[in-house]
Amino acid sequence: MGFSINAGLLDAMVLSIVQKNDTYGYEITQYLRKAVEISESTLYPVLRRLQKGELLETYDKEYMGRNRRYYRITAKGADALEEYREDWLSHKKKIDSILMNEGAECYEQT
Repeated sequence: MGFSINAGLLDAMVLSIVQKNDTYGYEITQYLRKAVEISESTLYPVLRRLQKGELLETYDKEYMGRNRRYYRITAKGADALEEYREDWLSHKKKIDSILMNEGAECYEQT
């Protein structure tokens, strides 16, 4: 059993990975697979959306005689990532309060 990942959370995860190091699509997919099931065909539309929103930029670099497209976070992307992180912490706190029975005394019946 797993939980669904929405577009916003996936965007945040991709931005976080790219913030650490410029990287390419396959490597991003492999890193994401540590947490969620995702295919490269799912990832590339996300990368294009982030690029179109000016949150990521690309450049090509030769690798073994072929060009590999690398992704780099922009200043706008870094700002968006900080917002995502703040939203995530707030959201996580609310979910934890229910899922982890934090504050469950509020719901106890007398």
